[in-house]
Amino acid sequence: MENKSHALAAGLFVLFVAALLVTLAVWLTRDTRQLRSYELSGEVNLSGLQPQASVRYQGVPVGKVTAISLDPQTRGKVLVRIAVDDLAPISASTYATLGYQGVTGLAFIQLDDESIQGAGAPQGRLSDNSRIPLKPGLMSRLTDRGERILGQLDQASQRLDELLSSQNQQTLMSTVGHLGKAAQEIEQLSAQARTLLPEMASGARDSLATLKATSLRVGESADAARTSAQAFQRVTERMFAPGGTLDQLGQATEVWVVTNQTLQGVTLPHLNSAAQDLARSTRQIGELAQTLRDTPQAMLLGAPAPAPGPGESGFSAP
Repeated sequence: MENKSHALAAGLFVLFVAALLVTLAVWLTRDTRQLRSYELSGEVNLSGLQPQASVRYQGVPVGKVTAISLDPQTRGKVLVRIAVDDLAPISASTYATLGYQGVTGLAFIQLDDESIQGAGAPQGRLSDNSRIPLKPGLMSRLTDRGERILGQLDQASQRLDELLSSQNQQTLMSTVGHLGKAAQEIEQLSAQARTLLPEMASGARDSLATLKATSLRVGESADAARTSAQAFQRVTERMFAPGGTLDQLGQATEVWVVTNQTLQGVTLPHLNSAAQDLARSTRQIGELAQTLRDTPQAMLLGAPAPAPGPGESGFSAP
């Protein structure tokens, strides 16, 4: 009987100590901060988010999730109720996203402010029980775009299969063979070029020597042309100098003009008159010769009288 009483006392003592430890732990871990309640609403998938999950503002823990439910006001939206420290600067430009811890994969609520990110002007503090927009996070956007990404991957795999088809493989191998042949030809050309380079260098030296000799000849020709130009300049100066060739030609031209005028004004009229007299005398001599040829006795008896015409005495018709 005495053993049972000691066991009961020991059990009560253990229970008392356990209760005391639990009370002390609760008292030590109690949240003494003044909290504000807000509601988060949005069309977001909340997979992995649990009540009592952490709420962070710019990465700093400021509260916790108190409740998760569907939004009774709007179909398709979820409603998350959070309790946030009064010191957190929650404003009208604050919005929430769903984040995940890197190692554990547990979800939490991430609060950000558009005014801090430079997307708007600073706003006033938001009152209790106000609604904060819940926007899709990185994982939500990746999930929403997963089908499109999978479709693009499917198209890429199909194109890769077409690219690696047997016909394309044969074409690729043929192309590689042609490239090998082209490389061999390039190597042969480079070997020929190495062989021809000394000859080309020798030919270039000969060409340079020829070019040098030609330049010397051109210089000599230029000197001769310069000398000829100087001589021509001297001849030109002599021609245009006073009393030079041009002046003498001008004087000779004036003498010729005067001579021509004298010839046309005096000599030619006298020559024309003498020519007319000579023509008249020639005609008379011709008539005299014709008369002597017809009547030679006219030389002794004189010219015969002309035959009477019609109506004159002694006229007889033939």
